Amino acid sequence: MADDGPTASSGDGEPGSAPGPDDGSRKPEQATAPGHADRATGGDEPATNGSSRFGTPGRPLKHSSFLVGFTGAAGVLLAYALYLGLRNAAGILVLVVIALFLAVGLHPAVVRLRTWGLPHGMAVTVVALTVVLLLCGGVFALVPPVVTQTGQFIDQLPSYLQALRRNETINDLVERYDLMQRLQSAVNADTVGQALGGVLGGAQLIFGTVFRGLTVLVLTIYFLAYFDRLRDLGYSLVPRSRRERVQLIGDEILTKVGAYMVGALSIAVLAGISTYVFALIVGLPYPFALAVVVAVTDLIPQIGATLGAVIVSLVGFATDLPVGIACAVFFLIYQQVENYLIYPKIMRRSVSVNEVAALVAALLGVSLLGVVGALIAIPTVAALQLILREVVLPRQESR
Repeated sequence: MADDGPTASSGDGEPGSAPGPDDGSRKPEQATAPGHADRATGGDEPATNGSSRFGTPGRPLKHSSFLVGFTGAAGVLLAYALYLGLRNAAGILVLVVIALFLAVGLHPAVVRLRTWGLPHGMAVTVVALTVVLLLCGGVFALVPPVVTQTGQFIDQLPSYLQALRRNETINDLVERYDLMQRLQSAVNADTVGQALGGVLGGAQLIFGTVFRGLTVLVLTIYFLAYFDRLRDLGYSLVPRSRRERVQLIGDEILTKVGAYMVGALSIAVLAGISTYVFALIVGLPYPFALAVVVAVTDLIPQIGATLGAVIVSLVGFATDLPVGIACAVFFLIYQQVENYLIYPKIMRRSVSVNEVAALVAALLGVSLLGVVGALIAIPTVAALQLILREVVLPRQESR
């Protein structure tokens, strides 16, 4: 009769071997694996070994049509809520994008000041104060001419009306269509209310513009102060295996964007100075204000320089016919010099974007974000072009 004890197989030993002194019971930490807790206990009793402090994970839910439909509906609602949030915050996001691009463009100036021995905080302060002084100079250059011209127009308005009434043709039209009576009947409570609403709307526009300008200024200073930390934080979100390559490409993109912003500002300042000198020579009214207008419009790619030239030429024609002709000739010559000599020399080392891509990007930027879109169109295309050349095309070639 066979004896089952000596021939029984142990847990880890070979058949026929006698169980060792520790084979009779397993160690507590090896008794039940964490993934097999419910199988070890039969699913009836909670496992005490291998479970977390929140208990043993239960069995996965069974797939059902109700669960799938509910999950899909919740995902759709979440996506719609995210869309509504982005749409409502579009104005603030645009301001953040503007401030970010300004910070990227001004960061080389901060780096240059730090190489001269200034601390980081002092360098940011100097750059911020320079920007504030430029903005204040532009405002003080534009506001007084507008206020003065408006006051002169209001003062001369009665004489204009009397001159019109002395004209026989206009006086005949006034009497035939009873225009004076129509104007008097139009002045009622609704008209006054509309005028009041227009005044309030104008005040709201002014305060809204000031608020947005201050918001962009504060965000720009914040981004400049914490530029290195924000950049390192963005790189830390990338997996370690790809972090070095992403950092190299990201630094190159930031360098190109910053170089483009510095180059564009340099070209705009040069255009403003040239316009100011020309306006003083030919005797245009408010030369500094016209120079600021030309400098600001020159920041807009493709069409900005032409827009500024048209504005100054119209002022010149309103002043005197020879002055207007001189303005048109000056800007025609200056734009050729800028397009073929100044722009290539300054932008040669910053960005090299295809002309067709630059034009399409500028048009799309204007249609999406207005003037802001036109300003950020070229550096965006330069960044996409770098990613396409360094990441997408090599990956396609390796397949």
